[in-house]
Amino acid sequence: MKKVLVVYYSQTGQAKEIVDSVINPLKFDFEITFEELKPKEPYPFPWKGMSFFQVFPESVKEIPCELEPFGFDPDENFDLIILAFQVWYLSPSIPISSFLQTQEAKKVLNNKPIITIQGNRNMWIMSQERIKKRIYKIGGNLVGNIVMVDKNPNLISVITIARWMIKGDKHGKGLYGKIFPPAGVSEKDIIKSEKFGNIILDSFKKNDLTELQRWFVEMGAVKINPVLASIEKRGLNIFNIWANLILKKGSYNDKKREGRMKLFKYYLCSQPWV
Repeated sequence: MKKVLVVYYSQTGQAKEIVDSVINPLKFDFEITFEELKPKEPYPFPWKGMSFFQVFPESVKEIPCELEPFGFDPDENFDLIILAFQVWYLSPSIPISSFLQTQEAKKVLNNKPIITIQGNRNMWIMSQERIKKRIYKIGGNLVGNIVMVDKNPNLISVITIARWMIKGDKHGKGLYGKIFPPAGVSEKDIIKSEKFGNIILDSFKKNDLTELQRWFVEMGAVKINPVLASIEKRGLNIFNIWANLILKKGSYNDKKREGRMKLFKYYLCSQPWV
């Protein structure tokens, strides 16, 4: 049997749901190993107080956190690696960028075909480009990218995602639940993502992964919004300035930087593209 390693980080469980749906068609033909990334100092969910903003500089600058020991064998010869993650501040979430900076990742990803899967609100291009650079740097071969997004209008998704992150409740109750849709990628879209697994399975049966991304795109795996892409690029440049400014006051969770963190919070909340 072919061997697949699935490396993922999921605070809310959404990324795991997406991965499970995508790989469902593979479960009878592939031996699948799951590796959940676990920071030694877990990031809170729901996010409390300033904790959501505390991860901002480290996310943007891709400063790694310490991860719990991995369960997979980095010397094992996997036929496919799947990386599933989400975006934090237009950047890869800290656990996934931390993983890609480990010696184990350098071993297991080297010269292997890799598929990335993202579950996000709406902005993902800059994050994917940074992941792509890290994959190529350690000798991996990115053969496909699947992006699942919240398809609700921007203002609606801002409200629902923010509430989800703070309350830990994706659906909401009472009047709120009647007015607003569930936060995040819709259950319908997650279920339909199984079609991408069928493409992966078919590509392996043909022993040809070179056309994988083309088939993904034709099936709606990636849709680029030029306006959002431009906003992302400008936004990340500004985020880098803020991150450098905050890091001058201290590292993660240092109380000395809370003043600048609050200034950044006010700045972020004032932006119309959030």
